[in-house]
Amino acid sequence: MNEVTKSKDVALIEVLDKVLDKGAVVAGDIIISVGDIDLVYIGLKVMISSVETMERLRGAPIPGATEEPT
Repeated sequence: MNEVTKSKDVALIEVLDKVLDKGAVVAGDIIISVGDIDLVYIGLKVMISSVETMERLRGAPIPGATEEPT
């Protein structure tokens, strides 16, 4: 069987690990309207990332991020 056509099973934990390592941003808009009149507008932006990734992207450590809870 050819390597290109072979499918690979990916576990949910592997996908979650990649998302937390690289980070992901999800953006969207929700508009509720009645009779072509916009009543409610909701703009959503969600960022998913690990603390280590955010520190690396930001370039500075987050105070208290590495401290053990007491």
